[in-house]
Amino acid sequence: MIYDHPGSGPGSHELATILDSIADGVFTVDRDFIITSFNKTAEQITGASRNEAIGQRCCDVFRASICETACALKETLRTKRPVLNKTIYIVDVEGRRIPISISAAALKDADGNVIGGVETFRDLSMVEELRKQLQGTYTFADIVGRSLPMQQLFELLPQIADSSSTVLIEGASGTGKELFARAIHNLSPRRDKRFVAINCGALPDTLLESELFGYKAGAFTDARQDKPGRFAQANHGTIFLDEISDISPAMQSRLLRVLQEGVFEPLGSVESVEVDVRVVAATNQGLAKLVHKGTFRQDLFYRINVMRLKLPELRERREDIPLLVERFIDKFNRLQSKDLVGVSEGTLAILMEHDYPGNVRELENIIEHAFVLCRGGLIEPRHLPPTIRDDSDCRPPRSEGGLTLKALEAIHIADAIRRHGGNRTAAAKELGINPSTLFRKIKSFEIKLPGHPRKQ
Repeated sequence: MIYDHPGSGPGSHELATILDSIADGVFTVDRDFIITSFNKTAEQITGASRNEAIGQRCCDVFRASICETACALKETLRTKRPVLNKTIYIVDVEGRRIPISISAAALKDADGNVIGGVETFRDLSMVEELRKQLQGTYTFADIVGRSLPMQQLFELLPQIADSSSTVLIEGASGTGKELFARAIHNLSPRRDKRFVAINCGALPDTLLESELFGYKAGAFTDARQDKPGRFAQANHGTIFLDEISDISPAMQSRLLRVLQEGVFEPLGSVESVEVDVRVVAATNQGLAKLVHKGTFRQDLFYRINVMRLKLPELRERREDIPLLVERFIDKFNRLQSKDLVGVSEGTLAILMEHDYPGNVRELENIIEHAFVLCRGGLIEPRHLPPTIRDDSDCRPPRSEGGLTLKALEAIHIADAIRRHGGNRTAAAKELGINPSTLFRKIKSFEIKLPGHPRKQ
């Protein structure tokens, strides 16, 4: 065993010199987890001197995120197997949180008896900073996305926000329609005024009318004083009408008048109220189809469909899943005062393969579920909801390290082809590759094309 003090054995000085020349931090402990050696890089990363560290328990020096619940040295001494490249956080002597990658192994004497452990660790601060810069590159007004559909939306948002035109946002439940509506408001000249949101599908007509337009005292039983509606509250600002497709024909008529003339009457009033409000509407249904069916007014549709944003579902933008996972981990670390580092490769593989019928909201719920079960370190597959794990068990087996780069590329290509309705030329253009290269990859990966059975 390596001891860094006089009398520790022949060659100890030479061994200490060798350890000091290593770019990674290295320290050793005895069976009681008392530090017995501490190299120069370990001093630099932790801020603790060799003299301060030697003789202390390692948890008192490192104050790592896994010290109490998943100590790598305890694990390797218990299992007799090494721990490799585990990412954690430590707190240095100045209280700074530092990401490191650790590996640990048992130390044995000449007879094969375990007499302690050795741990090496590498400072990932620069990697973490680059990751944050990368994430910042793909973040726009609190919306995360590196995929082509999201980047195209990011290009449109500033232009749409700068106008005063009505906006229609279409997208499945959980795709973040309100987040886009808030982004439009926050980027607009109205940003200093109020953003008012209301879910039109959650209220019956009578309540929705009073919520939108307000009422005068005495308009109905228990109406003892005037109440301003959401339109009045949003004056000179923005009102977000979520699930606008659910409102009745009668309410559609009243809403059309506000959009056309900028006036409305509160319940029980005979006087019109003028408002200057920008309307952002949203729906999880195709309004054009509802107009064709006769359940949604055509004139109202044309009034709100001045600018239209179509939000992609999460399975159409799988490239964004790792970014979203990191965003939600950061969020729940703050909310729950935890210090989870991230997800394991196996967990990310499962998350990348899931189809997400609930879209981004479902992914957020999955991460929140994992936070309940994971006490520290990395989120492992066992921390995911059982339904997600069961779904992954039904798919072809993955390599032990998780989803391979080849499998990820196949998913990415298949998603692009699906987005373009099977048009491989258009998919190749989106992917930035030659169509002949795409055809070759389709054949190599045995990707199923729309209307074509997969090769058996």
